Amino acid sequence: MSINQIIAHELAVKIHQIDAAVALLDEGSTVPFISRYRKEVTGGLDDTQLRLLEERLGYLRELAARRTVILDSIAAQEKLTPDLEAAILAAQTKTWLEDLYLPFKPKRRTKAQIAREAGLEPLMQAILDNRQAVPETLAKNYVNAEKGIENVAEALEGARQILMETLSENAPLLADCRQQIWAQGVLHAQVAKGKEKEAEKFKDYFDFREPLRKMPSHRILAMLRGRNAHFLVLNLLPAEDEERGHASCIQKMTRELKVGDLAQPANQWLAETARLAWKTKLLPRLELDLTNQLRGNAEAEAIQVFAHNLRDLMLAAPAGAKVTMGLDPGIRTGVKVAIVDKTGKVVATDTLYPHQPRNDWDGAMATLAKLIKQHGVELVSIGNGTASRETDALVADVLKRHSDLKFNKIVVSEAGASVYSASELAAKEFPNLDVSLRGAVSIARRLQDPLAELVKIDPKSIGVGQYQHDVNQAQLAKMLGNVVEDCVNKVGVDVNTASVSLLKQVSGLSASVSENIVAFRNENGAFKNRHQLKKVPRLGNKAYEQCAGFLRILNGDNPLDASAVHPEAYPVVENIMAKTGKSIRDLIGQSSFLRALNAENFTDAHFGVPTVTDILHELEKPGRDPRPEFKSVEFKPGVEKIADLDVGMRLQGVVTNVANFGAFVDVGVHQDGLVHISQLADTFVKDPREIVKTGDVVTVTVTEIDIPRKRIGLTMKQEKK
Repeated sequence: MSINQIIAHELAVKIHQIDAAVALLDEGSTVPFISRYRKEVTGGLDDTQLRLLEERLGYLRELAARRTVILDSIAAQEKLTPDLEAAILAAQTKTWLEDLYLPFKPKRRTKAQIAREAGLEPLMQAILDNRQAVPETLAKNYVNAEKGIENVAEALEGARQILMETLSENAPLLADCRQQIWAQGVLHAQVAKGKEKEAEKFKDYFDFREPLRKMPSHRILAMLRGRNAHFLVLNLLPAEDEERGHASCIQKMTRELKVGDLAQPANQWLAETARLAWKTKLLPRLELDLTNQLRGNAEAEAIQVFAHNLRDLMLAAPAGAKVTMGLDPGIRTGVKVAIVDKTGKVVATDTLYPHQPRNDWDGAMATLAKLIKQHGVELVSIGNGTASRETDALVADVLKRHSDLKFNKIVVSEAGASVYSASELAAKEFPNLDVSLRGAVSIARRLQDPLAELVKIDPKSIGVGQYQHDVNQAQLAKMLGNVVEDCVNKVGVDVNTASVSLLKQVSGLSASVSENIVAFRNENGAFKNRHQLKKVPRLGNKAYEQCAGFLRILNGDNPLDASAVHPEAYPVVENIMAKTGKSIRDLIGQSSFLRALNAENFTDAHFGVPTVTDILHELEKPGRDPRPEFKSVEFKPGVEKIADLDVGMRLQGVVTNVANFGAFVDVGVHQDGLVHISQLADTFVKDPREIVKTGDVVTVTVTEIDIPRKRIGLTMKQEKK
């Protein structure tokens, strides 16, 4: 099968859908664009299918390129047989392809190669051909001091090395043993000798066994981290019963050698050769292969979890265009204050010292009240770092003493704010603002619009992943980049307010073109229509095609420019207007009327039912924000540190991270608690994301408190009455 046929089969879709999508990707179209605006071409492939297609396309093309290199290499050695070529052409995984190539792969000079050069391969063959012969007798004919074979023992050892290498390079045998160990193998973790105290963090794995195929990703990565830190020793056992596991694999090798009656001298020698080959050749290779497979699977799963959490965080509900005060809490260094207007522009900054050592509580309150009143602050965004709860109490006192002030206070995650504040981007955005105050700006803005602010921060610094430094960094970066791109294009971007950081995530826009858009906007004023985008330097026709539908122009010349309707499809709207006798302003927002229309009546040669249906939905609520309604959490007063918790305490919290084994929840004590998957609901839960997402406000009950290990156990199960 061709690459496209393989993908079509895997995704259970038609081949023409894959052909069309691949052609669009190769032309430079992005996944968001294809998913949203090329439904007729691809037969309605959605963004999830397209991302899978993109990933598999890359893998299979790499496989094809490697296959060509391998075929050329073997052919150059004049060892390419028709059967071998057919097997290589049929290989569908990189592992199987490399197994087939193993006997022909250029390698360092081995003991087996030295033995072959000494003319010992015929001896090996003679032993295989004559099982009744005594190997020592056969070997006498191969003693040759000139070739470095001084005695019978050396001749037999050379023959054995050749046979062991042959066994270790037998692709079907390798695959058979690999499959068996994957099905029956066990990973055994033990604490490294003398590291008991240092390795306290890995106490759960001091003597731990688990079947390979059942190991969850977080446990694999934790154990590998412990091994890399030299705290744990990991051993891969071929089965729960280690001896039987070894024996089973050795038996596969003796069958391969057709070892029969052990009373025959040659069979005895061959059986011992099989045992040694397993112990010294195949087992170490398979241990490495399967450990890498474990790591690869765990990394892929961890990256997926990270991606899901990042998506949920970036699509979190925005508080909206409200004057917002950002507070970056600190004790000795003070509480940094930044106020941004409805558009996110910084209008005031300050630093307060309500905590130790100055303890200027009243002065801080007075300053806050003055700033809030002066600028009409509607929201106060408090970072959840050090002194967060103390700062929260300060703002609560302001509300108590100044009943005339009407604002809401919300504690938000400040993860990544310090990274952003010290970045080149922040310096460019706020050249005259002290680095310590930039974090407060970020905290304020991420409450207004999480997506617009979080795109400025490296996703790995946002704090929603696990073992993010342990996984493949290139794969992680690619996946997170895809998530950011998908989120930005799902929501859409106001071209007249968006930063370069946000614009460059829009389909078809590079960093340089995004900078040109902002420069054009600054020089010529706000864009009045999408057509003006074509005047931006280096924004060519292809880029315009890709980006136009995702860029919004509010209150512009054409109401459609504020919607997700692509300019290329404006004729469809004009057709709807002509056939219904209504103007565009009469159509927009008329849900009952629009839902009564039949999409088929407005199709043409270019736009079919899927596009017309999308347009009708869009006209109901142009530029609608797909994100949920904003909600805030209220932490329990008086509960500020882990020591303030009691078992049975009922608390409100916000989900900060979702893993395959449960969800982490911030309850306001500077240490997230864990709701294990078994405690998420009264019924069985297969996937925690079925119940909660990052950013959700939840009610939990404390079940366990471990102050030395800084662990908090929580449950979301309903209390039994």
